[in-house]
Amino acid sequence: MSERDGWEPQTRLGKMVADGEIETMEGALSAGLPLKEPELVDQLVPDLEDEVLDINMVQRMTDSGRRVKFRCVVAIGNRDGLVGYAEGRDDQVGGAIQKAIDIGKLNLIKVPLGSGSWEDRPGGDHSLVRNAEGKAGSVTVEIMPAPKGLGLAAAETPRKVLELAGVEDAWTKSHGNTRTTVNLAKATYNALQNAAEARVPQRIHEQQREVTE
Repeated sequence: MSERDGWEPQTRLGKMVADGEIETMEGALSAGLPLKEPELVDQLVPDLEDEVLDINMVQRMTDSGRRVKFRCVVAIGNRDGLVGYAEGRDDQVGGAIQKAIDIGKLNLIKVPLGSGSWEDRPGGDHSLVRNAEGKAGSVTVEIMPAPKGLGLAAAETPRKVLELAGVEDAWTKSHGNTRTTVNLAKATYNALQNAAEARVPQRIHEQQREVTE
């Protein structure tokens, strides 16, 4: 059941989930259809966790005077390969958090977990399969696979994002203005997204090979 009663799917992907044609988040992400309904994610991944990484008050001058809004940075994940990131703005803190969570659900990606360190045994799913790098603003974050048991050698913000993604062991390096939480968190998410996208060509190659065989 959806966490939101009375959900009526408005997109093709949502209807496929509601009809039971797609039963997993991985299936939804690989369907080739845009993810536009947070309720869809509630159906497929009811155990998602969220972490508020930063809340800031943003002031803006308009013709009617100064307007104040809150900007919230949130990461979400199931600690098993799914992770999302988003920013939300609203007049109230609660509204900004909820908006960020909803947008984060639409930004979910599947992170390829593995044991990519040369010091590690193959076949694990506690780290990444290869190095990954992401950028946001002036910040660059590099994530490197680590052997099982090392833990997360990372600053607080990247560590929270990696934990929600299900990465248990990794080394990280960061450059730039790392005191800017929003860019540090986004760069970490972008690194994981680049790691996920790096698997796509191989997957397509395998599918094509199956068709020709």
